[in-house]
Amino acid sequence: MAFPERLESLRKKRGLTQQALADKIKVHVSQIRRYENGNTQPTLDVIRKLSIALATSADLLVFDKNERQPKEELKHQFELLNQFNEEEMTIAKALLNSLILQHDVNRSLAQQTEK
Repeated sequence: MAFPERLESLRKKRGLTQQALADKIKVHVSQIRRYENGNTQPTLDVIRKLSIALATSADLLVFDKNERQPKEELKHQFELLNQFNEEEMTIAKALLNSLILQHDVNRSLAQQTEK
């Protein structure tokens, strides 16, 4: 589900009209219509206000349910990290950060060679 549909669904679930939501976040109702129609995207400040007004997290408002979850084949490993002691967790974080950094460097180099 895309942002416009999530916004509309959450608004209706909370029993709010477009006008009521607009009043809560102090924008004109036409702006809410534009967001729900997908004609424009809210700023970060507006997303924050929408999240508060709709009593939800910005993540739930912006991202699909599983969009920010680890891939299915990694979920078990990430769950097992909860059993690590502090020292093991520090090592795991450092290892993951190193892998992520290496990935970002490789991606940047690949993009530069494409240009």
